[in-house]
Amino acid sequence: MKESDKQIEIILNRGVEEIIEKDHLIKLLSSGKKMRVKFGIDPTAPDIHLGHTVPLRKLRQFQEAGHQIVLIIGDFTGMIGDPSGRSEERKPITEKDIKNNLKKYLEQAGKVINTKKAEIRYNSEWHKKGGLVSMLEMAKAVTFQQIIKRADFQKRIDAGNDISVIEMLYPLLQGYDSVKIKADVEIGGTDQKFNLLMGRRVQRHFSQPEQDIITVPLIEGLDGVRKMSKSYGNYIGLNDKPDDMFGKLMSIPDALIEKYFELLTDIGAPKGNPYQSKMLLAETIVGMYHSPIIAVKAKENWIKTFSKKEAPEDANELKVKKDISVSELVLASGVESKSEARRLIAQKAVKIEDITKGNPNEILDLKGGEILKVGKHRFFKLLLI
Repeated sequence: MKESDKQIEIILNRGVEEIIEKDHLIKLLSSGKKMRVKFGIDPTAPDIHLGHTVPLRKLRQFQEAGHQIVLIIGDFTGMIGDPSGRSEERKPITEKDIKNNLKKYLEQAGKVINTKKAEIRYNSEWHKKGGLVSMLEMAKAVTFQQIIKRADFQKRIDAGNDISVIEMLYPLLQGYDSVKIKADVEIGGTDQKFNLLMGRRVQRHFSQPEQDIITVPLIEGLDGVRKMSKSYGNYIGLNDKPDDMFGKLMSIPDALIEKYFELLTDIGAPKGNPYQSKMLLAETIVGMYHSPIIAVKAKENWIKTFSKKEAPEDANELKVKKDISVSELVLASGVESKSEARRLIAQKAVKIEDITKGNPNEILDLKGGEILKVGKHRFFKLLLI
């Protein structure tokens, strides 16, 4: 099989849920035409996690096959919030929040795609300048009935929850992005299907050829139930430290092993022992986002820590005062909120020198040099201020 045929085979089949229109896309891929392939991401949080890499990896496959990929950063639509999969209206995000979140977005995306060869666009470029005239022209592309029949909105109507007009406009704005960059193909998760189809409708209204669509599966997070999301606390971030990333991957349910290999790596899941399969998965992914050498070190630390019940030699140092409370100590370790710290303590996930600390108000009498464990795979060597 020729290299180009292999690339087409991967694009069409690896980690794909649905293609609209498949026959048309096959013809385009076989024709040798250089296509414009779009993926949009709203910077609603500062980190990209492994769930985001599923469509980004599909985008990279097109890039490696010689097509022009277009990464749209939704700095405008991010302030509205995508209603897909939501049972209630999202809290608005300020322009300042969006700008803060953007700071490391491209750096993280660059771990998956070649951002230097990608076309990077920010949709505030046209949505801010277009004004009411542009909005009214877009609005002609779709009817109220077509918007309101989407499953997410129907569930909210049935539950008596509000739907704001601006949320109803979100799919239209995303669809207009496809018009502005003249997309031939758009990639998105299965929860994005309504929005992706809207892109076809809006393109048709503006007399453009309709984009083909590739939907990719959503991946469940560490709990094995809900989709990976920072809001659920079940995510693995691309900027996670190697030991943390390795440990989180080792904690996934066995039922997710094959899916993680399929969607997050370029290799197939091995048959046999789930523990060994997860070791390979963790080493592979840490190697992808850090380096193979660092991945080997993370693996060694994992084995030493969890097979031999020892703390890693390179545990992070944490400077604290001698008479700190347990909850204050957990917050100092980098936990984001007091409620999260108390949750970890209540779940018996906080240990000092392998002794569980279950009282958040306990005042410690530290000597210095103790090993603090927070959760399953975060270790700190305590130093006194």
